[in-house]
Amino acid sequence: MSTASTSSLQPFHLAFPVDNIAVARQFYGEVMGCEEGRSAEHWVDFNFFGHQLVAHLAPEECGTTATSDVDGHKVPCKHFGVILTMEQWHALADRLKARGTKFVIEPYIRFKGLPGEQATMFFMDPAGNALEFKAFANMDQIFAK
Repeated sequence: MSTASTSSLQPFHLAFPVDNIAVARQFYGEVMGCEEGRSAEHWVDFNFFGHQLVAHLAPEECGTTATSDVDGHKVPCKHFGVILTMEQWHALADRLKARGTKFVIEPYIRFKGLPGEQATMFFMDPAGNALEFKAFANMDQIFAK
């Protein structure tokens, strides 16, 4: 099976645990700006930058602990996010900073001057799920070696 090029990507679906549906709605809806889709008492869909993100009430599954060393930082091994345009990435970083977000890894440029140079930032949602958002000045660098 071949992989799709970045110009013909299909939306992905990701289900993840949260410990409080109301808090997840507030964070993903108000802080992240995601439109809410279908929902029930124990789960809620979000439009996550065109992708289907589903928060499921499962408090026993929340949180992350393992990290990996990348570019001098402890990157949470379990994380998800989206590759944004550089303009979108800066706007999100500014919005998160204005809201007082505590970053696991502050917004910065990783691999500066090397193949795969990218803007990145890591932070946690209220249930302890790690999120990474990144951007590339040149989208051809996403899979650069």
